Amino acid sequence: MLPQKQAEEAIVSNFNETEHEGKEEVKDEEHSMLSVKSFLWHGGSAWDAWFSCASNQVAQVLLTLPYSFSQLGLPSGILLQVFYGLMGSWTAYLISVLYIEYRSRKEKENVSFKNHVIQWFEVLDGLLGPYWKAVGLAFNCTFLLFGSVIQLIACASNIYYINDRLDKRTWTYIFGACCATTVFIPSFHNYRIWSFLGLGMTTYTAWYLTIAAFTHGQAEGVTHSAPTELVLYFTGATNILYTFGGHAVTVEIMHAMWKPQKFKYIYLIATLYVFTLTIPSASAVYWAFGDELLNHSNAFSMLPKTGFRDAAVILMLIHQFITFGFACTPLYFVWEKVIGMHDTKSICLRALARLPVVIPIWFLAIIFPFFGPINSAVGALLVSFTVYIIPSLAHMLTYRKASARQNAAEKPPFFLRSWPAMYVINSFIVVWVLVIGFGFGGWASVTNFVKQVDTFGLFAKCYQCKPPTPPVAAAPHH
Repeated sequence: MLPQKQAEEAIVSNFNETEHEGKEEVKDEEHSMLSVKSFLWHGGSAWDAWFSCASNQVAQVLLTLPYSFSQLGLPSGILLQVFYGLMGSWTAYLISVLYIEYRSRKEKENVSFKNHVIQWFEVLDGLLGPYWKAVGLAFNCTFLLFGSVIQLIACASNIYYINDRLDKRTWTYIFGACCATTVFIPSFHNYRIWSFLGLGMTTYTAWYLTIAAFTHGQAEGVTHSAPTELVLYFTGATNILYTFGGHAVTVEIMHAMWKPQKFKYIYLIATLYVFTLTIPSASAVYWAFGDELLNHSNAFSMLPKTGFRDAAVILMLIHQFITFGFACTPLYFVWEKVIGMHDTKSICLRALARLPVVIPIWFLAIIFPFFGPINSAVGALLVSFTVYIIPSLAHMLTYRKASARQNAAEKPPFFLRSWPAMYVINSFIVVWVLVIGFGFGGWASVTNFVKQVDTFGLFAKCYQCKPPTPPVAAAPHH
């Protein structure tokens, strides 16, 4: 009983600084209850973290899941959502445990993080060494880079359904400039109102898709033949792997919390809410349109133009701007650390230093404007390692010694209470994702991606756009 008490006291003392900062933040908020800036701008509670996780998890993938269902079929689509959602929640839990372990060890060495945002690659470096840091940095940054690219592609794809006078490539130029303004948002502390609004926007869009699909009814001659090809099946599966792999920013969200040790189950609760959005909407749209979705990776393209649809498009555009900021902010932090600007207090100076990060994202979105296929390719080649394999391996290696397990800042969860059981779950995730996600999924998604390049070409001006209506010939004069 005594060692356990000492361990608990140690954990509490390790987070003294965090709790002190948290209390200071709470005091500041109490003194400025009427301050709109404080209410909208500066958040670090468990609720803020939940909104950030739930908002970040569903963005443009909400519009591609019906496309995935047309590749997988309804039973596989629902089953894989639940499976990968729970698996993603587990690895997010592992990341939170490793963050707390890293921070508690560093604070025992009197390291202060007052002006420093801890990131995932630094956790890997502190727990496992420089090689793991390099691997984590490479996968995380590449994933976040392409995650940002996807948001720009999605913006252009969505706005086209309201205004098709400009092609999608031109819209990508415009939204690239708009999204570049995220350089002015300092950190995840400052996403409070954006996360709240973002989740409201995706909730509206999900239920609009569901109701609109049922109102429209089944299309004439609709067929539901999926699954038909292995390439399509595993492409759809990796898109769902990507859907529930949105926690490349978990460490940054945790660090923005006043009490990061409260994060452990937040991602799971966020995922359960996300199920209420993704499963009904994808199922309803697939029921209504079936195999026709195979040639329409954006669900908006299937539904008639109405005021409700235009509202959903506009809300998703705003949300994709928010998600672009979520994906880019960790990249901004990495770049700031590389050029020595991370401690700079001036927001304008930091914004100027961050601009070079946006330019390659903008360029890649113009080269590869393939909305659905790029999701699957990113899921198989990057998310599989960043979100599932690396956290599972890192957890097993961090606690491979008896002494590390005995002195762990966080013990196994209450529903498991066994280190061997954790090793079994982690090993299963590594093998499953390596074989199914990276192996079969990588083969399928790259095959499908190459097919899109061959069909539409790089720098496609208007990917999956309707052909222009030919001009009506003038009636001959007699």
